[in-house]
Amino acid sequence: MLDEEGMDTFIEKHFTRSAFRLEVLPRYTVDSDQGNVTSYLAGDPEPSWAHGGPWFDHLAEERAAGRRRYRVHIVTPPLSDYLRYECEWGYVYTTAAGEEVYILDTSETTPPTDDLLDHDWWLLDDQHVLRMHYDAEGRFLGAEPLPASAAGAYRMCRDALMETAVPFRDWWGRHPQYRRKGQDGAL
Repeated sequence: MLDEEGMDTFIEKHFTRSAFRLEVLPRYTVDSDQGNVTSYLAGDPEPSWAHGGPWFDHLAEERAAGRRRYRVHIVTPPLSDYLRYECEWGYVYTTAAGEEVYILDTSETTPPTDDLLDHDWWLLDDQHVLRMHYDAEGRFLGAEPLPASAAGAYRMCRDALMETAVPFRDWWGRHPQYRRKGQDGAL
């Protein structure tokens, strides 16, 4: 099992062309995010990093180099406070910086049950799989590199999800009810 640093090293080593991520949890408890989540829920203005910063520069550099970073997040309404935060203070900005985010809203679309691997994972360059492990509160426990023989099932799942999920910007534009009061959730 890899810790966060080991996971980051694994991803950097194996992500040369594509990095796909499936997210299925309604919240992730990340220590570095907690202040931002609290600010978001308190109605504070968008954070200062929202329109720039090292992570957004990194995403833009990946895109410019022809490396594709994309994800599907399976959501079930009503959205948790964390998912509202992740959409409004996360995905709005990461998509502008070059990440592709797709939403599979279970109230609008049935997940592809035949091929669904319903846990969080990364698929890097279509060959390397990291299965993510979290506790009941959404705290990261570790990332488990899976054998190369597992990649085929994860590619099939990814392909099925990409056929049914919709681009974040389209989905977010149709769902103003998830934005904080008085916020336009500009795209």
